[in-house]
Amino acid sequence: MICNVKKARDKTRGHVVLKRSWRAATLTLAAATAVVGMTQAASAQAMKCENPGELTFAMVPTEESVAELQLYKPVTDRMAKETGKKIQFFMPTSYASVVEGLLSKFIDVAVLGPYSYVIASSKDPSIEVFATYAKRPGHMQEEGPGYKAALVTKKGSKFTTIESLKGTTLGLVDPGSTSGNLFPRVVFAKNVGGNLDKYFGKVVYTGSHELSTVAVAKGKVDSAFVATHRFDNVVNKGEVKLEDFNILWKSPVIPQDPFVYRNTLCQDLKDKIKATFLGLSTSNAGEKKFLDNVKSNKFVAMSSKDYDVIRALKKAKDARKKKKK
Repeated sequence: MICNVKKARDKTRGHVVLKRSWRAATLTLAAATAVVGMTQAASAQAMKCENPGELTFAMVPTEESVAELQLYKPVTDRMAKETGKKIQFFMPTSYASVVEGLLSKFIDVAVLGPYSYVIASSKDPSIEVFATYAKRPGHMQEEGPGYKAALVTKKGSKFTTIESLKGTTLGLVDPGSTSGNLFPRVVFAKNVGGNLDKYFGKVVYTGSHELSTVAVAKGKVDSAFVATHRFDNVVNKGEVKLEDFNILWKSPVIPQDPFVYRNTLCQDLKDKIKATFLGLSTSNAGEKKFLDNVKSNKFVAMSSKDYDVIRALKKAKDARKKKKK
């Protein structure tokens, strides 16, 4: 009798243990299923792209930003047609304001300087370059999707060599400018002991390449660094002539201004934005006029690695700045 009871208890215990194991397995499976579900939901959320009702377009400022708004109208009209979206134009006040607009997701598509693009993409990798223009040869500009920084002085002045500029006034463009700040401070600076601010008596920012060019012509600064294609713009307007200037130094080739978008936009939308620019060379009269105005035959596709040379210079500049502290 006692034996039968013990067996019954053992069987009961066995049943309870088995039941507990089944419950544990069930709970584990349920927990695993929940985790998988949450992971899939998070993954789906991460993969969700942006498809705004309208797109905001901006460019780094030039002397003629208002005029450029009209210049870009055939392009923004084409983008509206390609994407089916209303295009808003944002009028910036500085290179930094365009970068901040992209970082805050206020701006969707933009034209940046190479240096400002590298700064922006280092802060937010979703800012992606997709194209730039291939320039025609000009007064100082060479053909292709690149340009150079040039140090210029006024013809007829005593400033005919780099040595003659010591202690004088230098014009730079903007802290975010590639040819008007980064290249002078990192590449050219090796010619003057490594520090522009110590070599020159005064360094000022003019706000644009066009203003720097005119400032040299009018004697407001003794020299300035300008982008070759931006310098050509001032010549083409008849405000200055190439022969009015001494060219004391030119940089290696710099990749042209990057056209960027936020890559969090939906892929089909990004494809249509890219197609807007890459298709301009086979487009209507208004769009051809735009290409004529920017002295280009076509747009070419570009990728992030095309701007690695700028990243290397930024890294060198940042390291030097950190070393000074």
